[in-house]
Amino acid sequence: MPRITPVHWKILECIFLKDGFSFERQQGDHRSYTKPKILRPVIIPTYKEIDQDIIHSNMRTAGMTRDRYFELLAECK
Repeated sequence: MPRITPVHWKILECIFLKDGFSFERQQGDHRSYTKPKILRPVIIPTYKEIDQDIIHSNMRTAGMTRDRYFELLAECK
C-alpha cells in the first residue's frame, strides 16, 4: 500500500467533502467540517502542505480507512 504523503489543503478538503463532510465554519486559517454521526469535527488548516500527522488524525476522527483515503485521493487529484 502507498504511503500517506503531504497534500495541499484543497485536496484534503475534497477528500472529506466526497466522504460526506460539510464545511461548517472557519476561524483564522483553520476550517471545520462536520458529518452526521461523527462526534468531533474534522479540522483542516489552510496550509500549502498538510503533514501526515494531521491527515492521520483527521482520518481517525472520521473513522476513515487507508483504502477509502486513497480511493478518494485518486478522485481529487
